Amino acid sequence: MQVKREIAVTALASSRWPSAKPPNPATMISCGNPTPRFIAVLCRIRLFATCSPCDWAVHESLARETAHNSADRDAPPIDLRCHPVKTRLMTTATLTIDLHAIAANWHMLNRMSQGQTGAVVKADAYGLGIDRVAPVLAQEGARQFFVATTKEGVALRRVLGPGPAINLFAGHMPGDAEKIRSAQLTPMINSVDQLIGHVETLPGHPFGLQLNTGMNRLGMDASEWGALRDIALSQHPRLIISHLACADEPGHKMNAAQLKSFRDMTAGLKIPLSLGATGGILLGADYHFSLTRPGIGLYGGLPFVDAQPVVTLDLPVIQVREVPAGGSVGYACGWIAPRPSRIATVSGGYADGLIRAMGNGATMTHNGTKVPVVGRVSMDLITVDITTLTDTPGHLQLLGQHQSVDTVAGFAGTIGYEILTSLGPRYDRVYLT
Repeated sequence: MQVKREIAVTALASSRWPSAKPPNPATMISCGNPTPRFIAVLCRIRLFATCSPCDWAVHESLARETAHNSADRDAPPIDLRCHPVKTRLMTTATLTIDLHAIAANWHMLNRMSQGQTGAVVKADAYGLGIDRVAPVLAQEGARQFFVATTKEGVALRRVLGPGPAINLFAGHMPGDAEKIRSAQLTPMINSVDQLIGHVETLPGHPFGLQLNTGMNRLGMDASEWGALRDIALSQHPRLIISHLACADEPGHKMNAAQLKSFRDMTAGLKIPLSLGATGGILLGADYHFSLTRPGIGLYGGLPFVDAQPVVTLDLPVIQVREVPAGGSVGYACGWIAPRPSRIATVSGGYADGLIRAMGNGATMTHNGTKVPVVGRVSMDLITVDITTLTDTPGHLQLLGQHQSVDTVAGFAGTIGYEILTSLGPRYDRVYLT
């Protein structure tokens, strides 16, 4: 009875193996019970752990003895080069985050702004690491920071220390009073209930107000604001904000409508005002008021087309295989090879935030040359057709100089925000400082 085995070995690309330069890929050999001669050949193969030979000892005497006693010692030599599957030792994908680019993007947006320029660092600085991003922005001059929740605000205060203002879009939620007080956070009050709760639990503590000018998400409606305005103003709010719904579409009529509503609701007030985020900055000075709040533009995303790229994502090639015409690739036979093809399997998948909706139609790049993703994106792996490449790459790049976060978002029918904030914890993160 033949017992099938999978024997993974790293083979030299030359029959004169003792002096030949070892290739990058390893060779995966599927065979039955190996003959003694085959074992002898394996014993004489120089193994290496990465892309260079390692110093593991080869038991030459065992190899010679095994070959001498073998019934097939006169069999032709085994050529490991002709096997169509090449395997690399698995490494971790590398996510490179350029902090210089984030600083440069903040300065560009700051120069466009008529008033003060803050920074939105919610969702762990859009997935890029609040502990590394926020100090850079503070050093460059940002003094007003915005996060979504109290928990994020507490984490940011630990990073920044005393000084910069940390504003909470979600406002003052029940049970958060002590955290807001101890971390010196400034909640943006969204309703009558939040204002009452804040004044009762933290009298005299700084707060701001958020108005609903048409987005119908957070903030006080015009009628609620009209009834509450005098009471709220008597408590001396630090800031009044609203948020634009369609700022990434400059010609959308909603922009002008919200601008008029915000002006009407804040007419005559001597309190700092804020309406525009990245898109609002780009709409022009009418939308800037006292403070702008750039977010996605800091991280290289649209609508800030002049932003410097911030993230690069390189996915290591684990294995390359030859797939014949008509062969299928991936779950549910998601791609059928139209011709003999070379398929690279890279380390990365939807567990790493590379969402499943990308699949067929997405591309990666190698030295600027685009190669198509084929088959389904799985949890840990993505398959790419590299037939047109003249060499076998060690890595393929998904995000970088040749493909922005918004380009990749387009593959999946989503937005750059989702791509950035989905980037998972398994990457080897490298920060350029």
